[in-house]
Amino acid sequence: MSENMKCKVCGYIYYLEKGEPRKDLEPGTSWEDVPESFTCPSCGAAKKMFVSID
Repeated sequence: MSENMKCKVCGYIYYLEKGEPRKDLEPGTSWEDVPESFTCPSCGAAKKMFVSID
């Protein structure tokens, strides 16, 4: 499974190597370690709305 994840709603991509500073996720934070309460920083979609990309 890729650690880069794309929001199905708006197309935002969560990159493992970048993390997400707006959500206090350090670079290298794997998707499985991202809290279930995570929401897309661009559109607010739930974590379950993300799909793995290559």
